[in-house]
Amino acid sequence: MHDPFKITQPTCISFSGGRTSAYMLWRVLQANGGLPADTAICFANTGKEVEPTLRFVRDCAEHWQVPIHWLEYLSTKPGFTPVDFERASRQGEPFEALIRKRQYLPNPVARGCTTSLKIRPMHRFLRHLGWTDWDQMIGIRADEQRRVAKIRARGHSTESTHETMCMPLADAGVTVRDVGAFWQAQPFGLDLLTVNGRTLEGNCDLCFLKPRGQRLALIKARPEAAVWWIRMESLNLASKPSGARFRADGPSYADLARFAADQGDLFDIAEEPIACFCGD
Repeated sequence: MHDPFKITQPTCISFSGGRTSAYMLWRVLQANGGLPADTAICFANTGKEVEPTLRFVRDCAEHWQVPIHWLEYLSTKPGFTPVDFERASRQGEPFEALIRKRQYLPNPVARGCTTSLKIRPMHRFLRHLGWTDWDQMIGIRADEQRRVAKIRARGHSTESTHETMCMPLADAGVTVRDVGAFWQAQPFGLDLLTVNGRTLEGNCDLCFLKPRGQRLALIKARPEAAVWWIRMESLNLASKPSGARFRADGPSYADLARFAADQGDLFDIAEEPIACFCGD
């Protein structure tokens, strides 16, 4: 029986900085007796990941003794820059560079941020290494059926038909309970709260795809998190209003900050987020 974690050809392990993709990495290491040759572990930092996420990526590399390539979007050639834990952006610099280059804010209709800040820098890094065809392992579980179906229908990445998408966790039937049980038994972990298996502060801290209630709760807990998002919306970059806000169908980030300071919970924190492919 084929082991979906067994690597037999050049493979990029896409590490989002979350528990699920980290568990995928651990399973790969177990299945292969370590990190196989022609395998690269990549973490793309947008500058809006919270500090516990960055520490977690560093800790995984140290505890499991594997190299993790930290990459950030670069607006000029070669399209990426290698960093590490110490040099990683923490004030949204790569994300802001993308916004200023494109002259509009990503939004639910025209996102582009995951592709430009995560997928493309990894792809260009691997091309820089001389890779031509490879498997791309992503941490999507068996209980994320909608995402699994969408990726399986496409087969390859949005960047290249030479990049085959692999979901070993889904193939192995791994669920959020399996991931949670694994991390409960580990000597280290991601120091972020989870609700119903979702890491509320995971990926970009106040991502516009997160429900209003979730963003409101996060701002109430850490008001300074809203500053960058408010500043981006104050740039008024786009000629159309839809491109000058992260979301035109709800309150601005400045409004959310005011709600958080003056009022209570106006929205449901358990509301489901819009699906994206940044990963957990």
